[in-house]
Amino acid sequence: MQILNQLEKLKTTPAYVIEERALRQNCELLAKVSEKSGARVLLALKGFAFSRALKIVGEYLSGCTCSGLWEAKFAKEFMDKEIHTFSPAFKDDEFDEIAGLSGHIVFNSLTQFEKFKKRAKNKSLGLRCNPEFSVAPKEIYNPCAPFSRLGIRADDLKNADLSDVSGLHFHALCEESAQSLELVLKAFEQKFADFIKKMKWVNFGGGHHITKKGYDTQKLINLCKDFADKYGVQVFLEPGEAVGWQVGTLVASVVDIVENEKKIAILDTSSEAHMPDTIIMPYTSELANARILKSREGEEFSTLLKDEFAYLLGGNTCLAGDIMGEYAFKKPLKVGQKLVFLDQAHYSIVKNTTFNGVRLPNLMFLNTHDELELVRDFEYEEYRRRN
Repeated sequence: MQILNQLEKLKTTPAYVIEERALRQNCELLAKVSEKSGARVLLALKGFAFSRALKIVGEYLSGCTCSGLWEAKFAKEFMDKEIHTFSPAFKDDEFDEIAGLSGHIVFNSLTQFEKFKKRAKNKSLGLRCNPEFSVAPKEIYNPCAPFSRLGIRADDLKNADLSDVSGLHFHALCEESAQSLELVLKAFEQKFADFIKKMKWVNFGGGHHITKKGYDTQKLINLCKDFADKYGVQVFLEPGEAVGWQVGTLVASVVDIVENEKKIAILDTSSEAHMPDTIIMPYTSELANARILKSREGEEFSTLLKDEFAYLLGGNTCLAGDIMGEYAFKKPLKVGQKLVFLDQAHYSIVKNTTFNGVRLPNLMFLNTHDELELVRDFEYEEYRRRN
């Protein structure tokens, strides 16, 4: 990545750095999928919300899908294209502003739909469905699990008045393939076919790993086209991670090196605060110019070679488990050296925290002229305002 040649220009770490070339490459692929399939593609802000990037994403995609008022306002301010808003439960004192910003509004329950539909005049209204089937890799990411609060089951729609409903929405994937979507679509049609026939649009949700190497984009195109032709509806896709996939890094510095049976490098970043999905999923982030030896939990990825140096990498917080993993380096690490965690744009920037008073990483942008731009410089005030 171009960012590896720009590290010496980073005066302050930690910092997230978004690379424009990689971002445009992802968006170009998504735009081709949209063109060939007829599906309208929306950026899911819950996965990737980077203000400097939104105008660029808007050059390729149809708009944003939002999960509430703040995301809708963000979409309006930084992209200003189509805005689709869903919330598990809209609040009464926020709904009118949401309706003013959004062209499409998706309700999570019939109760909320009945409560707010008259306050959303001239808007395209939809309902989120629960197909009761998912191939999500973890239960925490499975919106169709037993007792899920997300979506309406087909049995609960049988006696409902859907005359004011224009579309249906489902979300049942997480980092999944087109083959997984095919399975979900089959379950969705089996349960909701009678309702789909009355709709103008259907939203296939997110979790489509479209920009990952090996993803079958032609199968996705065929699934979207066939579904749209069969039911006469407009299909929407709302990827978040696929937009931010491998477009950004988290750059950190080595602050100290200690020993406790192993060499341990303490960094000015934190897995807990700055890369939370590495703990939640969990997964071990790849590191530029290094190999993963072991995960935080001790799972072995590879063995140390004779000419390599092993270091356990830890965060600069008081949380004992704030560990990134154990890595192999070609040379010994030095205090002040910069390390680059790869693929840390999606679900890291939007989830980070000031836990333990740790500084928020600055937001930076590497444009196509290989110039580093400072987008946000976070100071103590950010911590103070949160507490």
